[in-house]
Amino acid sequence: MIKQSCPKVWIADKMSQRAVEVFRSRGIEVDYKPGLSVEEQCKIADQYDGIAVRSSTTLKSDLLAAASHVKVIGRAGIGVDNIDIPNCSRRGIVVMNTPFGNTITTAELAVAHIVAAARQIPQATASTRAGKWEKSKFMGMELTGKKAGVIGAGNIGAIVCDRLKGLHMSVYVYDPFISDERASAMGVTKVDTVAELASMVNILTIHVPLLDATRNLINADILGNMKKGSIIVNCARGGIVDEKALYKVCKSGHLRAAALDVYEDEPARDNPLFQLDNVTFTPHIGACSDEAQENVAVQIAEQMSDYLLAGSVSNAVNVPSLSEEEAASLLPYMSLSENLGQFMGQMMRPGYSKLIVRFEGAVSKLNRQPLLNAILQGLLSRSMDEVNAVNAMMLAKERGIEIEEVACDTSDHFASLIRLEVTGDDGQRCVSGTVFDGTRARLVSIDDCEIEIAPIGRLLFIENHDKPGVVAALGAILADANINIGDFRLGRREGKPEAVALVGIDSEPSTSVLEKLEALENVVTVRYVDLEDV
Repeated sequence: MIKQSCPKVWIADKMSQRAVEVFRSRGIEVDYKPGLSVEEQCKIADQYDGIAVRSSTTLKSDLLAAASHVKVIGRAGIGVDNIDIPNCSRRGIVVMNTPFGNTITTAELAVAHIVAAARQIPQATASTRAGKWEKSKFMGMELTGKKAGVIGAGNIGAIVCDRLKGLHMSVYVYDPFISDERASAMGVTKVDTVAELASMVNILTIHVPLLDATRNLINADILGNMKKGSIIVNCARGGIVDEKALYKVCKSGHLRAAALDVYEDEPARDNPLFQLDNVTFTPHIGACSDEAQENVAVQIAEQMSDYLLAGSVSNAVNVPSLSEEEAASLLPYMSLSENLGQFMGQMMRPGYSKLIVRFEGAVSKLNRQPLLNAILQGLLSRSMDEVNAVNAMMLAKERGIEIEEVACDTSDHFASLIRLEVTGDDGQRCVSGTVFDGTRARLVSIDDCEIEIAPIGRLLFIENHDKPGVVAALGAILADANINIGDFRLGRREGKPEAVALVGIDSEPSTSVLEKLEALENVVTVRYVDLEDV
């Protein structure tokens, strides 16, 4: 980007004045103009190099089109659903957020809701204010010694876990992206399914993003199987809890209480849940504290200033930190890195505790950070919809994945080699890859067994005892299923009676086909891996 002598920024939503002070102290011209109509916004949008928003301004369609000179959009907060990210990416607009500014505030609100629901504080307040004195009506539930369930142990969820332990509760967590080792370090017990977690706890609190996989995650079956007299709290996102099902279990008295800060439709002005005395509400105030508002305002102003003045990028949701000069030399290794990560992410179930990446030979002298990000993006991509090359490192660290990078100037067999070693709940596996002639990416070993294949497309990975007849038997099963074999690579583990195969196939195998393959005599492991042609 071309450095400007005096970039200009528009703060389009109400924000702490500290943001204005930061911009001006960095030599950036700033206009503080919140609360404009869409028509007024469109008239001025082309005057600015950057726009800072919270959640009120929607940077999509006409307004985004009018912002013809904008280079960076800063969201003072976490959620960016009010910004058209794909359109920004196409136009080369960097979109930044502040993922850490309001985590404590949101976590504390969830804990406050738990305490208030357990002791019926909002209902008792209303009764007392009405001149009543209904001590016997508001019999509470003591939290000490009870079981708390936390769905999502990321940035906010981890803080909630810590606070609930401080209340002397036993804390159980559902989060498939943290390892058993990470859960142990947090002092919590990891549970395999949401259903199991919900059925065993007295308090259930939610701290995951709204994705296709989490929409209506808490449905009628989950709610119906919760303990009678338990409490559910949602300070994450509306739509994760099925509100119709929640209404039924609260109205019936099966649940003691529910507390909501977020709703399927916002602003929530007419919701059937408002009719129930055992449900309490706040108007999406998770990030609303003086400290959080100042934190996110200062952070976004600093990040936008760094980009506009020096071109540095932090907490971007759509752009990796990569210069134009580096892109050409890194491109083939970026593709290889992401596909090696995808390969491991489908070979092992989530619950990773450690990743060791070795860069050997010529690749060790390149900018390795984008390669690490691409590896993590690939590793987490099949289990986390929101992961990208920019936030992958942050998400991995949030889940306690230890990341070790090793760089060696030389490689024993290749001009360049990238080797991934992943440790997690499934044990330990490793995979290596290289780039031939600067363009041809190849996977060259799995668990130290030499085997070469292009890391793209649909692959079957098969481990077996090195006995006659295995290849013929698996070929017959694939033929019976009308699955064509496009490539077939075999490898042996030196000094061991074991072999591996990588089979390139033209169509996705059904579950029954995979089960038949795994049931074959002498077959130990079967994995189906679908690698994108990145």
